[in-house]
Amino acid sequence: MKIAIIQATSQINKNKLIYSAVKKYASGSEIYNFGCSEEDTCSYSYIDISLMVGLLLASKAVDFVVTGCSSGQGMMLACNNMPGVICGYVPTPKDAYLFAQINNGNAISLPLGEDYTWNGAENLDQTIASVFSEPFGQGYPKSESERKLRDTETLKKIRFQAQISFLELLDRLDNELLQKMLMKKDVINFVLTNGTDNDIAEWIDNIRQK
Repeated sequence: MKIAIIQATSQINKNKLIYSAVKKYASGSEIYNFGCSEEDTCSYSYIDISLMVGLLLASKAVDFVVTGCSSGQGMMLACNNMPGVICGYVPTPKDAYLFAQINNGNAISLPLGEDYTWNGAENLDQTIASVFSEPFGQGYPKSESERKLRDTETLKKIRFQAQISFLELLDRLDNELLQKMLMKKDVINFVLTNGTDNDIAEWIDNIRQK
């Protein structure tokens, strides 16, 4: 599994904590840390980051994204507006486990500004541990796993049918949002190098030339 880590600029000081926990518990995975960090040239809100989450997943450059903002809720809602993204809000280890097993999504949002203070570091650590404690999508409780998995697949089909493609979304977005996304060069270069969706790569090349 390829896992990306990227959170809002407001929570830069939590990035190393997130990266350390994912690296510890997602053994055998390829982990890519996109910050945000002090090295970024501008500030990125949860709206900006959700667009990059959508880009990373739509291009198939990664399989899963760990993200977050101050409340975690805004990032979760913004990410779920991105075509193809199913993002869970995971404030506790139990929520994280249930999301991974029942909803089998491709992104999680952590509430980094509320309970993840000095006394919440252990909760963050155990929340990440719960996400990666077992293979995704096994259903829960086990006695109802068949029904749970069937419902999850139905939800994914409904979302796919209800949404436009990510490429169509890019064509409709405000240019200011797009230009800010392109400024996050580590993400853009990673998508161009590792993504398998040639249409998205072509779109990036075209808009860069304008």
